[in-house]
Amino acid sequence: MCGSCGCSADAVITALTPAHVHDNDAHVHVREQAVDGRHAHLHVGGAGDITRTVELQHKVLAKNDELADRNRRWLRDRGILAVNLMSSPGSGKTTLLERTSKELAGKIAIAVIEGDQETALDARRIQAAGSPVVQINTGVGCHLDAEMVARGLRSLDPPSGSVVVIENVGNLVCPALFDLGEAGKVVLASVTEGADKPLKYPHMFRQADLVLLNKTDLLPYVDFDLQQYMADLRRAAPHALLLQISATTGDGVQGWYDWIRRRLPPPHE
Repeated sequence: MCGSCGCSADAVITALTPAHVHDNDAHVHVREQAVDGRHAHLHVGGAGDITRTVELQHKVLAKNDELADRNRRWLRDRGILAVNLMSSPGSGKTTLLERTSKELAGKIAIAVIEGDQETALDARRIQAAGSPVVQINTGVGCHLDAEMVARGLRSLDPPSGSVVVIENVGNLVCPALFDLGEAGKVVLASVTEGADKPLKYPHMFRQADLVLLNKTDLLPYVDFDLQQYMADLRRAAPHALLLQISATTGDGVQGWYDWIRRRLPPPHE
């Protein structure tokens, strides 16, 4: 987390709409909330350093939680569903959002806050699929925080009754620690990553309301014990719903769409 993982104090937000193709427009510079005026990164040496690091971590998380509550109220007051989509790199988050944007077009308004350390590659893909998107580049930061999301929401200005999917930075550790004000947490895993992830990263899966197991079309070609995965997930996250999908072929994605629909708040006038 921020006291020990080297997260950057700076992030750059770029808003893209379906008609917007330039990286250098609408830049907003965001600075993470630093406690007592300094960035909360410490080099841990002795016991005193460790104690100080833990204190700073607690303060950073407390400040983030306060901002996340503001985001939650902002979204609730406007009748908007926000979903925090988390995974390791390469699991298929952007592919899933491309398909979601195209297949729900004209049915549900989808907007995306795209988190990556660098580039707008994924944001361009979402844009081409037809959804408005804000790219947040975190530099060396390994997660989005509530302040970044707040700026992204204001830039997107999503309509009432819409869905905002926050595609977090690819990482199975730090994103689980930071509340963004979302109404639901979704963990996307893929069969190409191996079946051991619920045991190795239990905190991430424990946070999940929904676990999407992606790339199931590749099950015949990879060494993945599906039954063991399901059993380990039940131990790590007994309350999470598991859906098996392929974002590439479309198998199972209707369950994802139904999950979104069930959570949509009524639109506000």
